[in-house]
Amino acid sequence: MAANTKLSLFPFTMIVVSLVIGMGIFRTATDSAAYALTPTIFFAAWIAGGIIALCGALTYAEIGSRLPVTGGYYKVFAYAYHPSIAFAINCIILISNAASLAIVAIIGASYLQAGLLPTSGEAVKNGIAIVAILIFYGVNLLGLQLSARMQTVLMVFKIGMILLMIGALFMPSIHTISPPVILTGSTFSDVLLSFGAAMVAESFTYGGYQQTINFGNDVANPQRNVPRGIVIGIILIIVLYLLVNLSYYKVMGFGWLHNRPEAKQIGTEMARKMMGDTGAQVFSCLLFVCVLAYVNALLLSNPRVMSAMSTDGVLPKIFARQTPKTKVLFSALTAFTAVCILVIFFSSTVDRLLSFTIFLDCMGMVTSAGAIFVLRKKTKHLDATNIYKVKPYPLIPILFIVAYTLVAVSIFITKTKLSLIAIAVLVAFVGIYYISQFFSKRVAS
Repeated sequence: MAANTKLSLFPFTMIVVSLVIGMGIFRTATDSAAYALTPTIFFAAWIAGGIIALCGALTYAEIGSRLPVTGGYYKVFAYAYHPSIAFAINCIILISNAASLAIVAIIGASYLQAGLLPTSGEAVKNGIAIVAILIFYGVNLLGLQLSARMQTVLMVFKIGMILLMIGALFMPSIHTISPPVILTGSTFSDVLLSFGAAMVAESFTYGGYQQTINFGNDVANPQRNVPRGIVIGIILIIVLYLLVNLSYYKVMGFGWLHNRPEAKQIGTEMARKMMGDTGAQVFSCLLFVCVLAYVNALLLSNPRVMSAMSTDGVLPKIFARQTPKTKVLFSALTAFTAVCILVIFFSSTVDRLLSFTIFLDCMGMVTSAGAIFVLRKKTKHLDATNIYKVKPYPLIPILFIVAYTLVAVSIFITKTKLSLIAIAVLVAFVGIYYISQFFSKRVAS
């Protein structure tokens, strides 16, 4: 890839931030607070989630430095474990990401619909979501640099929206005076369960940074810029998340957050307190722009995984082809976009799809982060170079792996049937890999 088409530190950092900050921060505070017995547990869970995310970011920073290739998330599994595991887990992740993108686009469309076309129906909302996806499909067709510049603009806009929420901290006249919450009649086990349940929302709100290793070969000076971009991005996210949640707590009160009013969106309600009904309506429309940054980020990232799988021969070669001038992965981008749009037409079943892929996402995080132990042995010759190495090692990756293992175990206990289905799907994809390899060898012979 030509040097002038590679990403510098700033746009890469913006991609890191955009992959993590989706619509979650405007929704998951109430999910977390619903399980938190006290404000202390609520904020402790957000802090712990940030620490775990930073541990993960540091771990993936070293993985990205040791294996700086396009489609790194797939390459990690193939290089450290086996191509069959890489194929199976990444197929699930691609489906999950497509569904996630579609759902976020629909959520954003519903905000825009509420602000501009409140009396329109489901078809209009889905149409808005599809148009948004198609617009950024077109942007990505024009090349990585334009898409990255657009991502930077959208991300700066999204951060501006978050800063608007944080600005409520400096408006004491709208703050809610909440009575102190005193924990009574609860055992240590109750507190621990409350903390663990509250952390589930945070773990996924902080998630997404692992996809940045898909850009290893697209970043200028990857040994230096990949780890710096990941760490800077995650630290910025932690600060923003804590300040936003403090603002929610001050303005809405812990009782409002804890009771999770079904008919209310926290971002819109915050805007209504700050700027009145008109402000809330404008804010709902502007949130749609925030969604576009997430849509663009996933359209940037996922085709690179498909390209890596194609290069290894587990997907058709067409997915690795680039356009001559702009180096765009046309076939992979088109296929991923088509799946996203297809999911919108079946959006009533997406929630169930995402429920069991959450379990596989945990497995993917644990196994990909665990690859650092294999990579350190296989790439020992790089230790004398200027690559980034996580410290203290192995404490940081172990802490991250243990945290996500516990999340997976808790999901398995509470949703055993869906977890077993997810495992069965994973095994099925492994079988598909071996069947496809068998027929490929027969054709070749």
